[in-house]
Amino acid sequence: MPVAGCAPGAQQFVKVIRTEEKGSDVNLAAHLVADGFKGEYEVAVVVSNDSDLVEPVRIVRQDLGLPVVVLNPNPKKPAFALKHAASFVKPIRQGALRSSQFPPVLEDSFGTFFKPESW
Repeated sequence: MPVAGCAPGAQQFVKVIRTEEKGSDVNLAAHLVADGFKGEYEVAVVVSNDSDLVEPVRIVRQDLGLPVVVLNPNPKKPAFALKHAASFVKPIRQGALRSSQFPPVLEDSFGTFFKPESW
């Protein structure tokens, strides 16, 4: 990635580790709709506060007639449009969320990594 603040022509680059996920909302939406059309569930439960999921939730509710429950991990700022698209929205209790977390330090075949403090 380019280093911020470099003058034009003096651009320098550094190696970075990207920790953001890409495509998970699209994958979730595709499976929510596809699995609904295949009759693979009676009630969908989506853990998200992402308003990008409004349209697939609407499709499942209106076109398939299936209920969609949204469990919101951010109860202080519920996505307005998602709240209105879902059958109902329920906040995840902070105690339940805390008890469901991985430990702050984990190791895998690539080394040691840490849970962000904001989690």
